[in-house]
Order: sequence, then C-alpha cells, then structure tokens
Amino acid sequence: MTTDKPNTELGKEVERIETMINSPDVRDLRSRTRESNGYIRPKNASTMILVDGPADDPMVLMGKRNKNLKFMPGALVFPGGSVDRFDGSVPASSELTEITRSRLISTMRGKATERGARGLAMAAIREVAEESGLLIGEKSRFDCDHEHWADFRAQGITPSLSGMRLFARAVTPPGLARRFDTWFFIARKSAVGFVPEGGFAPDGELEDLQWIRPEDAITENTREITRVMLVELIQRLRTDKALTDGYPAPYYHTKGSRFHKSEI
Repeated sequence: MTTDKPNTELGKEVERIETMINSPDVRDLRSRTRESNGYIRPKNASTMILVDGPADDPMVLMGKRNKNLKFMPGALVFPGGSVDRFDGSVPASSELTEITRSRLISTMRGKATERGARGLAMAAIREVAEESGLLIGEKSRFDCDHEHWADFRAQGITPSLSGMRLFARAVTPPGLARRFDTWFFIARKSAVGFVPEGGFAPDGELEDLQWIRPEDAITENTREITRVMLVELIQRLRTDKALTDGYPAPYYHTKGSRFHKSEI
C-alpha cells in the first residue's frame, strides 16, 4: 500500500489482500487465466452502503450471499451487483449532486458520460431493491416499464439520486477469472421510500438480511475487500457523521504486487 495507513486495522486488512494476491495459488490461477482468457477487463459494478441509526451507534444493511451461488457463497456483503446497460436511462425524482456526478465522470474508465455516471448510481439502487425489497426514492408516478424496475412502478416510487454520495471504488486484481470495477455509494436509510411488510423482501441472492454494526460485521464471514470497506466506513462515520458531499473517497487497485490506495 503506497499511502500512509490511516490506522492499524485498515493496514492489516490491506496486508491480507496483498498476501492473497501474492500467494502461490492465486499466482497460479492468474497464470492459467491469462493463458486461457487473456486480459479480462473489469465489469462495472455498484454497491450500496445504507446507514441507519444514530451517528454514535450506526448500523448498516448487509446480507449473506446464497450458499448455492458460485461467487462468494455464504459471504456477508453489502447489496450490490453488475451495472445493467439500461440503468443509466431510468428516470429519477432527483439527480446526483454536481460534486458526485463530476467525481464519477472524471474517474470512470473509457468514455465517461452523464448516462454512465447515472447508471452506476441507479444500479446500486436497483440492487438494493432486488436483494432487500427496500426502494430508495420518493412517492410519485414512475414511468418506466423495464422489468428490473417493476417494483418501483408497482409501489409508485421514483428512484432518487440526490441523497447518494460516492464512498469508495475498488478494482479486482488482474489475472482473476472474475473482475469488477466496483463503485461503492453511501446513503442514509431515510432515503428509502418504501419498506416491504416484514422489513425485507429479498429475491434469494441475499439471505439473512440484517442491520448490523460495522464492528460486528467485520467478525463475520466477510471477504477481504468487504472488511477493508467496513474499516473505511467506521473511520468515515467517526469523522464525517453528516456524510458530506465531496468527502475523499478511497480508490483501491493493484499495482504490481501491491494493493494501492489513492483518493477520488
């Protein structure tokens, strides 16, 4: 890690990732993957960190990935997934703040567009809806007939982007069979416009959905990058209880054998 470690706990989690990257098994996997697939370009993905509770005792929404899934079965994660090509065209009751929009556009891979930036944020909202049943938005007529947004139309909720902030970005190390360029967003639970009866209505990809303290989540079955984000979250909520727009967002990516951190 090429920047100063903000605290011992974060340093430990980053070192775990570097150990994994440089382990014989992962090096062998990277070699075999390159031989069979060549360079794998990371796919855009979005994750939502939804925060509830008082500033001095916050809770976050997390769930366990279905044990029958091939990717990270049983792991405790934030809601999230791949960006759909349609996501950027979904109407909203409010747009991203200028600060968040410009930060996304200035750092996206390839040709950065307004639609692409919206798509990253909308994907996070869609994934929360699919995996938990919580609809982030405002009560109003929603004119979108895409099947992935049917719950919003049925409940009369139009997605809202203005309460979202860019929290972090992380890119899967090269040479692995699955690579994601994941954008982490953060928002308050107050941004949720609809809560299903019973609290959650998951689609089956996430199980045991719960509001959990970040400190407790770290001790559960979490993967390396999730633990890094949980430590970053603990630090963020201690120093920026208001979730300030424009607060520095960590960007984790691999340079050689090191897991490098910079800021957006």
